[in-house]
Amino acid sequence: MFLLRKPDDRRLRKIMDDYRDVQPSYSEIGHTRGQLPKGYQVDQHRIQLGASRETFQRARQALYDWQMFRLDWLEPCWPNQPMKEGVLVGTLARIFGLWTVNVCRVVYVVEESGAVEKCGFAYGTLSGHVECGEERFTIEWHRDDDSVWYDLLAFSKPGHILTRLGYPMARRLQKRFAVDSMRAMVQAVQRNQQHRG
Repeated sequence: MFLLRKPDDRRLRKIMDDYRDVQPSYSEIGHTRGQLPKGYQVDQHRIQLGASRETFQRARQALYDWQMFRLDWLEPCWPNQPMKEGVLVGTLARIFGLWTVNVCRVVYVVEESGAVEKCGFAYGTLSGHVECGEERFTIEWHRDDDSVWYDLLAFSKPGHILTRLGYPMARRLQKRFAVDSMRAMVQAVQRNQQHRG
């Protein structure tokens, strides 16, 4: 959804109410868990956040606080939403003088232990989103070398006529989000470390 002005809290609450029962705009729900579907652009980005279980815990908290959406051009619509299946996740972005609100629904939550401990979630786009598809955000702690990673995996295709018409620009924005999101997570983990140190 494109807007000329930044929506206030009342408008964002109304958008949340309007999307409460809206289903995902794609049929391959949960496919970021395994076999990625055909017909979509697939993107994966990873960055090491550091090492140690403490770093993993700091990164987990940063993810649960939606730090990957706290960028200079993007912010979470509802930052107090818990990270659980079925929850609506909205982002508010300022792009080319317009405000865009994009709403997704968490389709699954990741909590795995073992040689690689993981936490995170995946969300799927709802109708009205500029893209169509699913994106997974995970934090991984590899016990063998103690490394901690932030991983983004997405499959997408245009979900709006403007996205189709401006597809090269849409792809640049997706790449910009990945880079900025990784930087935001690195900074959040470092900030949390400084506060504890």
